[in-house]
Parts: sequence; structure tokens; C-alpha cells
Amino acid sequence: MNTPAFEVLAEPNRRRILDLLREGEQPAGAIGDVLTISQPGVSRHLRVLREAGLVRVREAGQRRLYSIRPEPLAEIDAWLAPYRKLWSASLDALEKHLDQEQ
Repeated sequence: MNTPAFEVLAEPNRRRILDLLREGEQPAGAIGDVLTISQPGVSRHLRVLREAGLVRVREAGQRRLYSIRPEPLAEIDAWLAPYRKLWSASLDALEKHLDQEQ
């Protein structure tokens, strides 16, 4: 299974997991404590994120520690770049309009 990153990130709990992993490597149990979803639910989301290449897992004794893989996120960022230019132009126009109002 190799689900596209956008499809994987459409699910809010998976985005929240990535938000937690931005702070650094986390065990699945700690993620579950913050998200207040069942451990099987956390494991399922982590598996989907791992299969999409968005997170990696490292075994440390009996624990599994999860961390973000930045490469797929860089690909998403590159895909968004042209759209960011559109937003930037709109924000620049808004700023100019607000400056003229003052």
C-alpha cells in the first residue's frame, strides 16, 4: 500500500500526530495519551503514515519510537510553491489596499 501523502494527511488525527512528532521522536503510547484515541487507533494511523513514508520507526528495546521523515513533506512543499505565489500576491494586494485606506 502506497497512499499519496495528501490523501494520508486529509485525516485530522494523522496531521495531529505529525504536529506532535515535530517536537521530536515519540513512542506510540505518548502519542495516544495526547490524542485521547485508543492505542489500536494510534497504531493504525502510525502504520498509514509509515506506509506513506511520512514517518519512520526505530526500535529501542521493547519500545517503538516514531519520527518525521522530512523528504515527503518537502515534496508537498514544492508542489504547493506555485499556489503560495498566488496567496502572496493576494496578500500583497490586500496590504496595499489597507495602506491606502489609512
